[in-house]
Amino acid sequence: MCGIVGLFLKDKSLEPELGKMLTSMLITMTDRGPDSAGIAIYGDESKGSSKMTVQSDAPDLEFAGLESALSDALGGTVSMKVISTHAVLSIPAGSFEKARQTLSEVRPNVRIMSRGDTLEIYKEVGLPKDVAAGNPWNRPHSYGDRICGDNDGCAPVQHRR
Repeated sequence: MCGIVGLFLKDKSLEPELGKMLTSMLITMTDRGPDSAGIAIYGDESKGSSKMTVQSDAPDLEFAGLESALSDALGGTVSMKVISTHAVLSIPAGSFEKARQTLSEVRPNVRIMSRGDTLEIYKEVGLPKDVAAGNPWNRPHSYGDRICGDNDGCAPVQHRR
């Protein structure tokens, strides 16, 4: 069963506690089933670039050389921050379609989780406490969800800020 929790911090002094608060909220939803859990994080916007968050079951293999392959294909600088099984790629603004096409050609097993100017989505199969372990939830605007299995009638949601 799906469920969503959200947290919008207005008190900057609470930002260091965001990860703990949101993780606790996600764990509370564990009884909804072990399908999967995820989190959306809204960070700072960077002028001239967009974010693309990707996921791989074999990040050591799949993320190796990905930065340079995308940089070459896009004709601009691509930077990558690896976080467990996810990577946040900073790509030149307006280049998402070319990046998506290139990714499908050079790394067909890597999944795109999100794209946007400020958005990062992290999703994994398993219990929320396991998904939350080691991930960077400490941002001022985040929410998490229990994501439905493919066979229970829930549709994917695109999150925008």
